[in-house]
Amino acid sequence: MLLITGPVLAQQKIPKIAQNGVGRWVYGILNDTSSAESSRILIVPTFGYAPETSAELGVRVFSLFYVNKDTVVNRLSEIALYSFITTRLQFGSVLDNAVYSNKNKYFFLGRTRYQQFPLLYYGIGPDAPLSNPVTVESEYFQFRQRVLRNVVNNWYAGLEIDFQRLGRVNFENSNREYDFPVGAQGSTSSGVGAAIVYDDRKNVLNVRKGNFLEAGFLTYSAALGSTFPFRSYLVDARLYRPLGKRNRILAAQLFGTFMNGTVPFNNLAMLGGSELLRGYYQGRYRDKNLMAIQAEVRWLPFGFSRRWGGTAFAGLGTVAPTLATFRKDQFRWTVGGGVRFLFFQRKDVYLRGDVGLTAEGTGIYFSLGEAF
Repeated sequence: MLLITGPVLAQQKIPKIAQNGVGRWVYGILNDTSSAESSRILIVPTFGYAPETSAELGVRVFSLFYVNKDTVVNRLSEIALYSFITTRLQFGSVLDNAVYSNKNKYFFLGRTRYQQFPLLYYGIGPDAPLSNPVTVESEYFQFRQRVLRNVVNNWYAGLEIDFQRLGRVNFENSNREYDFPVGAQGSTSSGVGAAIVYDDRKNVLNVRKGNFLEAGFLTYSAALGSTFPFRSYLVDARLYRPLGKRNRILAAQLFGTFMNGTVPFNNLAMLGGSELLRGYYQGRYRDKNLMAIQAEVRWLPFGFSRRWGGTAFAGLGTVAPTLATFRKDQFRWTVGGGVRFLFFQRKDVYLRGDVGLTAEGTGIYFSLGEAF
């Protein structure tokens, strides 16, 4: 494992224990003082935990940079590759990109993911029972990318593609064929569409002030190679406001996904996970339509510390088969909090550890950057 620390570390006065070998490497990670405009590539071992995977060990390769080292006009870009194996012998890789071109003219936002491990399937709908979930073994690949061009001010518009393939599917603990959802034998979903985005955030990993709005649609059809035809519409609205002092921020998100057609179970909108309603197992609730709102107050950092911070959050969300069947008594809640550690000091990027509490249990998450 390698840490490319750059010449700045060599110029610092560092403890004797950190002048050679592993000590120098660890010191370089925890005391990143490279300038904001510098570009760095880091390869570091990681430890994580989530209800979906239990404990996981992996390697994260990521780069945070400003195009042309311009921190005044250009926004912070991120490219991150994460490969992992869990204590349950699950494994996978995820490549995320949020890259701005010079003068923020183009915005490339996407994810490529491969994973091969079992997940729990509780069923479809807002009343899916918590007991006796089915274990689903599968091999999954996704490539999703948005290519957006700046239209005026902070407005972007462009094309979007999404390719997903689910294969080698095996539903364990169930021999009732009529319980199997659409796509239980595997599926290919290939879609194209368009998106409109408003984005005036400066640092997408830690927004202290700004707004983000995305509205888009995708159509999946046999002509594009899809096993099942369906359409998907998405709305994602976020706001970030400072509360008094610079280190305290209010962040809020309104999120909705709306689908029609014959949607495979793995493409359905899902509540839960490390980003949307932390505390619920990812996919605990899934259906064609989803609405959720969440908000949190962030202290980045605490007033008594230079590098440690925290957050308190809450959220509500539910799923439904149609827009007309959303019911307020079926909204699920989550509350929680977490700690933050300032990882990239000059780039203002934190590591996060969150605990989400729900009526059904608790979820623990570790990651780089905020949930939204």
